[in-house]
Amino acid sequence: MLIRLLRGYLRPYSRPLLAVVALQLVGTVAALYLPSLNADIIDLGIARGDTGYILGTGGWMLLVTLAQVACSVGAVWFGARTAMGFGADVRAAVFHRVGGFSAREVNRFGAPSLITRSTNDVQQVQMLVLLSCTMLVSAPIMCVGGIVFALREDVGLSWLVAVSVPALVVAIGLIIVRMVPQFRLMQVRIDAVNRVLREQITGIRVVRAFVREPLETERFGEANTGVTEVAIRAGRLQALIFPVVMLLLNVSSVAVLWFGAERIGAGQMQIGALTAFLQYLLQILMAVMMATFMAIMIPRAAVCADRIGEVLDTESSVAPPARPTAPARSDGLLEFDRAGFTYPGAAAPVLREVSFTARPGGTTAIIGSTGAGKTTLLSMVPRLFDATAGAVRVDGVDVRELDPEVLWRRIGLVPQRPFLFSGTVATNLRYGDPDASDDALWAALEIAQAADFVRAMEGGLDAPISQGGTNVSGGQRQRLAIARALVRKPEIYLFDDSFSALDLATDARLRAALAPVTATATVVIVAQRVSTISGADRIVVLEDGAVVGMGRHEELLETCPTYVEIVESQLSAEVGA
Repeated sequence: MLIRLLRGYLRPYSRPLLAVVALQLVGTVAALYLPSLNADIIDLGIARGDTGYILGTGGWMLLVTLAQVACSVGAVWFGARTAMGFGADVRAAVFHRVGGFSAREVNRFGAPSLITRSTNDVQQVQMLVLLSCTMLVSAPIMCVGGIVFALREDVGLSWLVAVSVPALVVAIGLIIVRMVPQFRLMQVRIDAVNRVLREQITGIRVVRAFVREPLETERFGEANTGVTEVAIRAGRLQALIFPVVMLLLNVSSVAVLWFGAERIGAGQMQIGALTAFLQYLLQILMAVMMATFMAIMIPRAAVCADRIGEVLDTESSVAPPARPTAPARSDGLLEFDRAGFTYPGAAAPVLREVSFTARPGGTTAIIGSTGAGKTTLLSMVPRLFDATAGAVRVDGVDVRELDPEVLWRRIGLVPQRPFLFSGTVATNLRYGDPDASDDALWAALEIAQAADFVRAMEGGLDAPISQGGTNVSGGQRQRLAIARALVRKPEIYLFDDSFSALDLATDARLRAALAPVTATATVVIVAQRVSTISGADRIVVLEDGAVVGMGRHEELLETCPTYVEIVESQLSAEVGA
């Protein structure tokens, strides 16, 4: 997967990559040429006392060094731009892929894992690209060129190269083989830390309310210890690499000096050539070390690439139609035709053969016990889930055949757990309509019974809203979410238990204010309170995923035992209170 990811997302950067290779080639050849010039200075300049030759060759070495520095700087510049562009493109691809996921895929991966894959995993692969441009490209050039130049200086010592290089590769290879499983486990443990930390930050009020700080501290400690243990094991192995490298470098240097001295004594080699050969051997071993250092990065980057590829290769279960169908009318007629839904791997369906019609100008309410499938039923309209049986139609067309943009423009959804984005009141309301005027926003707030508390906030429409809306109460979040849907002015309103956090008086005022605004729209309300839906034109009663009653409030009191039981339980609770 790593090769496929690099090949796919580095293709637009072929020219900068060619520039990196060219600059690294020139810079590495320049670095290899310097020991040869130094040998000439020793053998032809110092040994003969030729000051002019020393100065001339030294000047030439200075020019070669400047060229090497310029090429190295240029290679790093192009490499950094390529790596940063690659990272940005991969992050964008993951973001867009996740944005197209249905609730099924999001639940499958989990939010903490998706965040890790979009940030930490991409960063690891991006770092591999950067180091490849600065180190991996030059390492083979340095290694091959060093061998050629070393043989050019003296063939008799070449056996030291044949011994030192394989010894270094084998020693470091044995360490890396043991590091790969630790890197794989580390990414899993990082996911666990993100999951625990995210839960604790999101649920901090619950943690404090139930005095569960010690338990949560222990949970985070376990997750943190898990990452630490793996990191320590990987770090210990990684720490062995540099001592091993330095040991082999020093042993190789001593061997070159020992055997080289014998050859100098026998008149088979000059001092300058020995100095150059030693430098070339060190350059070869350093190139091997750089390559093995990259070999450390590659396994971890490969693990991260597999995780990124898993996201990019996952197709949403809610796919847009190949040939979207345009509805003949646009009045917001909503039909459920024997609709059913089964979660993957579930033993029984959540919904079974649900059939009813919600018409424009009317209010259809859905009620049932917890787990009856009310939210799942509503989620099939905007295609958060696709029906696994039957069909859901909008204006006579199956929602699976509609262009998603066309479908979503017709729907104003207020979810069961209203979510507000970081920003201001105005920016959150304009999610419904980016072009809405301030007057339109205030009108929606008035209907949603939210205008009073927004006026009381410092800044009014420009009052700050924290991520998730945690700086406002649950009832205020619900009313702002309702106002956001009203700003959109859709043809179909879907209220998923959107009045649960409101007191009865506010609930009644809000529904009364909604009535004239939604008079020509289709309104579907999921609710737990009978008082919220008693005035609906039609009430659908769900039990265990099936429709067990349908009609007006008075009719259901006479014909539906399940509805009667819900009403009586709420009346008993009110009397008891």
